[in-house]
Amino acid sequence: MSSASAVTDSSFEQEVLQSSLPVLVDFWAPWCGPCRMVSPIVDEISKDFEGKIKVCKLNTDENPNVASQYGIRSIPTLMIFKGGQKVDTVVGAVPKATLSGTVSKHL
Repeated sequence: MSSASAVTDSSFEQEVLQSSLPVLVDFWAPWCGPCRMVSPIVDEISKDFEGKIKVCKLNTDENPNVASQYGIRSIPTLMIFKGGQKVDTVVGAVPKATLSGTVSKHL
């Protein structure tokens, strides 16, 4: 059973950009209410697509470099990376069906 793993400024390149699987990254912060709402959905996506995608969470308060590098203005922001490139972005707390559909497009 898989769930999202934490990434940091220092592990982002190896964990996300060099991943052989597409990666869903949840940019979040502990004080963010909508982030807490979307967190269980992100964990469900991780289980639903186990073996097909990798799911990571990046705390924007503790890791500001990656967040600013990708222009994160509001959280939660969920980005999909494939082959080291950002291929899609979902901003805000969205329903599971929306997130599943977005992930499915990139498999």
